[in-house]
Amino acid sequence: MNKLLLNILIVLCLFAFQQQANASEKLKEKDTEHTEEHIEKKEFNPGDFIFAHIRDSYGWHIFTYKGHHYSIPLPVILYCKDQGIISFSSSKLAHGHSHKNFKIALEGDYKDKIIEVNDHGEFKARPLDISITKNVVAIFFSCLLMIYIFTSVASTYKKREGKAPKGLQSLLEPLILFVRDDIAKASIGEKHYEKFTPFLLTIFFFILINNLLGLVPIIPGGANVTGNITVTMTLALFTFFITTITGNKNYWSHIFNTPGVPWWLKLPLPLIPFVELFGVLIKPFVLMIRLFANISAGHMIVLGFFSLIFVFGNMSTGLGYLVSPLSLVFTIFVSMLEILVAFIQAYVFTILSAIYFGMASEEGH
Repeated sequence: MNKLLLNILIVLCLFAFQQQANASEKLKEKDTEHTEEHIEKKEFNPGDFIFAHIRDSYGWHIFTYKGHHYSIPLPVILYCKDQGIISFSSSKLAHGHSHKNFKIALEGDYKDKIIEVNDHGEFKARPLDISITKNVVAIFFSCLLMIYIFTSVASTYKKREGKAPKGLQSLLEPLILFVRDDIAKASIGEKHYEKFTPFLLTIFFFILINNLLGLVPIIPGGANVTGNITVTMTLALFTFFITTITGNKNYWSHIFNTPGVPWWLKLPLPLIPFVELFGVLIKPFVLMIRLFANISAGHMIVLGFFSLIFVFGNMSTGLGYLVSPLSLVFTIFVSMLEILVAFIQAYVFTILSAIYFGMASEEGH
């Protein structure tokens, strides 16, 4: 499996630089009339810098050399009424260029998204976009990594049955036992915890691995997966649907006919049932926002400290050099905190999910 992952990565890199070379040649042919004297120097914008690094993208930026950006182009997959399903490399949309009447919007409601334009370059429609973006590739990679890690650990358990843990097995066993005993069993109870444990282990390690990979600045790290609200929304919806489907009679009776509450708070105006039902719906929303906000905030703070170097550097070169050491010290400090937050947020999301499952499966007295 590790050889397969390495081969996939090598093929992607070769494809990337080939596409980048082709795109560069085409851009040179189209832009030969422009010279360096006509290129205006853009003023550094901290907001654009920060959001460019934390948002999703149609390509995976590798490095910049002499003002030229090298990145891995990813597949663009679109559907529109006029042309049906269309697929091409994202390198064809680089530097504001359009391809087959599609381009990446630079402003407006669909900024940084692919839009369909007419022959005059004006907005026409927003196509159904199912492209393989940077975050999608990162999710594929983290899932393959999890499959590889846990199949190898399971194989080691079978080969070394009855023996002390060794290698990767000894690293993961405390975490697995922690999720099983201190989260699942403690929050759900001895009777029902086993059926929820596989899901709890999956979301714990999925969130943890993607949190840690998001702190690595080089490929395959650097993607802001758990800082993407659509990803956290999906995880929260999984918890919501499992809670709703597995909720027993006692769980639903506490929502619609809460014991110990006066009848006049239930009829004719169902005030308490409304409050309880609203609480059920707000729980996944809180899960979604908490993970998204904490992970995004950490990245933004780190990038904010980096931005200080360029902001002061624009004022004065000396100020830029003066601020640089202080900025780097704070960046390293916040990065250490982010490692801690990566574990804490995986734990918080998992234990809250377990508490919800425990409430849904609790037996009546």
